[in-house]
Amino acid sequence: MGNEFGHPEWIDFPREGNNNSYHYCRRQWSLLDNENLRFKQLGEWDRQMIFVESVFGTLLKQHQYVTLQKEDDKVIVYEKGELIFIYNFHTNNSYTDYLIGTHWRSDHMILIETDEERFGGHQRLNDGHNRWIKVNNAGWCDRRHSLKVYIPSRCAILLAPFEFAQKYDEIQKPHYDPEDPDFKPFIQAYQEELKKT
Repeated sequence: MGNEFGHPEWIDFPREGNNNSYHYCRRQWSLLDNENLRFKQLGEWDRQMIFVESVFGTLLKQHQYVTLQKEDDKVIVYEKGELIFIYNFHTNNSYTDYLIGTHWRSDHMILIETDEERFGGHQRLNDGHNRWIKVNNAGWCDRRHSLKVYIPSRCAILLAPFEFAQKYDEIQKPHYDPEDPDFKPFIQAYQEELKKT
């Protein structure tokens, strides 16, 4: 396992002061299998982030916008590619109905979040995975639309708007009715887009 997330020993690269030793300059991949440590959960988060990237190609997309940086709340929100990334770095404060600006009109879903059990989280967002988060036409933070989300303390959340999530069969989506006016225009637009290709 790498030292990006932490290490049970210190990292000391070969240098004159340690006789150019590699002893403390090594990756301990066995940490991933140690049930007494959290590296397994960090490894699962890493796998899921790679999966999300393989589906959405976020790093290759041009669109990026920092929606919110609120020092008092310790919250950062930004759009990258087709997703919204929300971080709450506050050690104690969780926020209910936190207003977030979004560029996209379609309802959003929680794609993944760090509070899931498989990542060692407290499962405070479990009920949010099986529903769509409604988007309002009222703008916020220089974005055309807005939505309200629950953001637990020390948590990161990735949101995907329906207009993009619908394109990827690999993504497990909350139930929706294709005839629902909240979804139908986006489904029709995507079908028209497919006809052109």
